[in-house]
Amino acid sequence: MTDVMSRALLGPVTVAQGDPRYRDLSVRHSNARWESTPERFVLASSTEQVVAAVGEAVRAGARIAVRSSGHCYENFVNESGARVILDLSEMNAIAYDAERGAFLVEAGGLLLDVYRRLFFGWGVTIPGGSCGTVAVGGHVCGGGYGAHSRQLGLTVDYLEAVEVVVVDADGTARAVVATRDPADPHHDLWWAHTGGGGGNFGVVTRYWFRDPAAPRDADPSRLLPAPPHTVLHSQVVWPWEGMDKESYLRLVRNHGEWHERNSDPDSPYNGLYGGLVLFGREPGDEQGPAVISFAQIDGTAENSRELLQDYVDAVGEGVAAQPMVLPFSESPWMALTVKYSKLQETTGQRLKIKAAELKRAYPDEQVAVIHDWLAEPDPGRGQVTVSFQSYGGRVREVAADATAVVHRDSIFKVLYYSTWEDPALDKSALDNLRRFYSTVYASTGGVPVPGERDNGAFINFPDNDLADPAWNTSGVAWHELYYRDNYPRLQRVKAAWDPRDVFWHSLSVRPAR
Repeated sequence: MTDVMSRALLGPVTVAQGDPRYRDLSVRHSNARWESTPERFVLASSTEQVVAAVGEAVRAGARIAVRSSGHCYENFVNESGARVILDLSEMNAIAYDAERGAFLVEAGGLLLDVYRRLFFGWGVTIPGGSCGTVAVGGHVCGGGYGAHSRQLGLTVDYLEAVEVVVVDADGTARAVVATRDPADPHHDLWWAHTGGGGGNFGVVTRYWFRDPAAPRDADPSRLLPAPPHTVLHSQVVWPWEGMDKESYLRLVRNHGEWHERNSDPDSPYNGLYGGLVLFGREPGDEQGPAVISFAQIDGTAENSRELLQDYVDAVGEGVAAQPMVLPFSESPWMALTVKYSKLQETTGQRLKIKAAELKRAYPDEQVAVIHDWLAEPDPGRGQVTVSFQSYGGRVREVAADATAVVHRDSIFKVLYYSTWEDPALDKSALDNLRRFYSTVYASTGGVPVPGERDNGAFINFPDNDLADPAWNTSGVAWHELYYRDNYPRLQRVKAAWDPRDVFWHSLSVRPAR
């Protein structure tokens, strides 16, 4: 199967300026702020084609960048002035590889397609993200997490092997397979792709997934975890109308303290994923929601309804503002996965995201800043939200240095998100979100400096501002926020496997000197 899946199904196809296909490829990004304008795109559908394209670019001295689905939150693909963009969207095979005893997924495979194929083919899944049009190429090597990570761990906790096209010191491009086996001479390259982020060491072409506890010769239906057969879902909405500041502070405090109590690996709530979304007040009479609390839980557990109700009660405890409480809904897992995927889609919107990791809940002082900022309508900022997303649980079972993901002690991730459609709002919307985030973290130089409460940031939510001294005045380098103590090892891998620094972007790992 390994050899079969490397055969080209298309191309390579080269699309240069003037080709009618060029414009479509230029705007193939989830963020409408970006437009790629290289000399040419190369669409590859096999490892051999990727090796050839990379080698040709290196020999020509042409800067090369890579994308699989174009969902990066920063403009890593085009910011470097790449002359060649290697597009892997047509390299999207998903199959069981009997030779490796693992499931093969090529870099252009979209998450929703992966979930469908694994589930309907073998009844299994990987714990990845909710946005179904994200490809595995960058998602996995950044760590990969989603609604089932508290119950199952991170995507990379199931990564058996990765195939990477690298460039040697003499300029030769070649494909290398690096595995989880510590005895593998390429093991460090595998490790770097378990949270080091994309665009650093080479071109990821294929991944293989298997539960590390599963025997290699096990039936395919036992090689990865099964998703829950059914999922219970809750939603509670507090509108801005009737929302007082004390209720707001209490809601965020309740949500944070619940996660402080219930994020250990043996928590009975590990099957529960809860989000708290804070919305900017809209101008006009229709002010919209202030806060939405939603959660989902593995509905196959005997006491799942009781656990979900306990969570809903804990978040709303002591809150004076009156909510709209929706009845619990029950859904088959795949149907809910498709629904969430549609809700996550941002194609066609202009957006900016900033993020943080937290080991403990925000204090009231920071939540008050969030409230005051969001409570004041501002038509120049776009639609702004602050979203707290559950983390912890079985993510914490793995040591911080076992993979390149260092934030395993976080209890949730916080996303500061702004979307808008009018290009005329670019400057004001970006400035607003930057000042908002900077004000929340004013006491630590505008960024979430790792400490007792704050825990840095997640590389799959990249933010160039963290490397900009205008917005990061903490004296703590951007790579400390993303990688902490794992950064020196990533630098050594970079020096060993990309000695010519062929693959780089504004937040890429710098080679060790």
